[in-house]
Amino acid sequence: MSDDDDFMQDSGDEEYDFEYEGSDDDDSGDIGIENKYYNAKQIKADNPEEAIDEFLGVPALEQDKGDWGFKGLKQAIKLEFKLGRYDDAIEHYRELLTYVKSAVTRNYSDKSINNMLDFIEKGSDDEKAYSCMEEFYRLTLNTFQNTNNERLWLKTNIKLARLWLDRREFTQLTKKLRELHRACQREDGSDDPSKGTYSLEVYALEIQMYAETKNNKRLKALYERALRVRSAVPHPKIMGIIRECGGKMHMSEENWEQAQSDFFESFRNYDEAGSMQRIQVLKYLVLATMLMKSNINPFDSQETKPYKNDPRISAMTDLVDAYQRDDIHTYEDILRKNQDVLADPFIAENIDEVSRNMRTKAVIKLIAPYTRFTLSFISRQIKISISEVQEILGFLIMDKKLNAKIDQENGTVLVESASDLERLQAVREWSSSLKGLWRTALNDGEGFRLDEAALSQMGPMHSPFQATAFGDDTRTTSHITGKGRGWRGKTGFVGKAGGY
Repeated sequence: MSDDDDFMQDSGDEEYDFEYEGSDDDDSGDIGIENKYYNAKQIKADNPEEAIDEFLGVPALEQDKGDWGFKGLKQAIKLEFKLGRYDDAIEHYRELLTYVKSAVTRNYSDKSINNMLDFIEKGSDDEKAYSCMEEFYRLTLNTFQNTNNERLWLKTNIKLARLWLDRREFTQLTKKLRELHRACQREDGSDDPSKGTYSLEVYALEIQMYAETKNNKRLKALYERALRVRSAVPHPKIMGIIRECGGKMHMSEENWEQAQSDFFESFRNYDEAGSMQRIQVLKYLVLATMLMKSNINPFDSQETKPYKNDPRISAMTDLVDAYQRDDIHTYEDILRKNQDVLADPFIAENIDEVSRNMRTKAVIKLIAPYTRFTLSFISRQIKISISEVQEILGFLIMDKKLNAKIDQENGTVLVESASDLERLQAVREWSSSLKGLWRTALNDGEGFRLDEAALSQMGPMHSPFQATAFGDDTRTTSHITGKGRGWRGKTGFVGKAGGY
């Protein structure tokens, strides 16, 4: 069986060996050593303990340290780590590092060590495994510290910083991040363009640390600085991390639109990288869309449409649908039946604001036809507590979206009709105008003065009273028996009433 055939048969377990062990044809190697190595690979799935002994026997067959001994140690270390034999794995990893200076090429050793550390990182799921991984990093850094291999030194330190972030050891992490920043800078303190990719990885780690510690001030400054880096071609997963943390930061500031934009960019980057975090970020994107009260469905875009019917996202899809239809009962029912949605602390923290918006809209819609209603009526219809009903109504009154008074003692609400108020205000204004006109005409003006020219054209007056004069001394003479004293108005008509 060739090495290529052996790899294809065992590819499920050997994902890290593809680049380097897919063509291990070494015609100059000893046939016995080669056979021992491949026999060990054949039995490692069924009998890993025996396979470890076989792999560890390969280096002993070589007169000088070479490729086969290096490969045998790699396989043995992976199996020991998988079986929880951490002390043995550390001992043999220390032996493996003695090969990197002369037994194998620098490029091959760099890639092999880096893939070994990736394998260890992905397989660490308990405290002992984390301690083993930390020791692997320490041994690696000590080995390459004096070899002028800056690239591997940076990669290993970044992995170590990631380990401390996962373990929330922020004190050690802060010191390591400072060291990494210095390594990625020039002597004048500016970022070194040749190390832009590493700089972004360091920024991503520090941004995550500030997100965990809720230090939004430092997070925002670092986030903006990271987005200004133009000298790097970062892995899309790194940009996904930076954008995700930026979206969470904007959510804490209630900047829903910017949060929605960042979550969308984060989703695109995670999707490109093939990271499973894309599903969680897609949920954040849906959450931000609802909070910004947008009528645009987040699953209408080309990037998100394939995930619309994904069972992992179906609950959020249904929530968006209920939200955009203002269906409060369906919305509440979805949340009640899908408690796993609230398992994410970030969603649980922000979904309350969405629920409040939904309930507020439901209250406004429900009370629209009424001028008087009880708090218990709203509570029964929307299925929320009376205290929450009162809180929502108080918010609407304070925000001047509802003109009403709450009677807490009797649990009733009286809505003052806006149309009645408008009519009352119009009557008040009309009455005030009439009063002003009357005051001007009768008190401040000259009264009602008759035009003498027009009066002369009218001819003799056929009236019991005959006007003899106009003005201040106007008198009238009655043709009826009897005389009386006349009266005098203010700059107006003066007459003399006849007796009866």
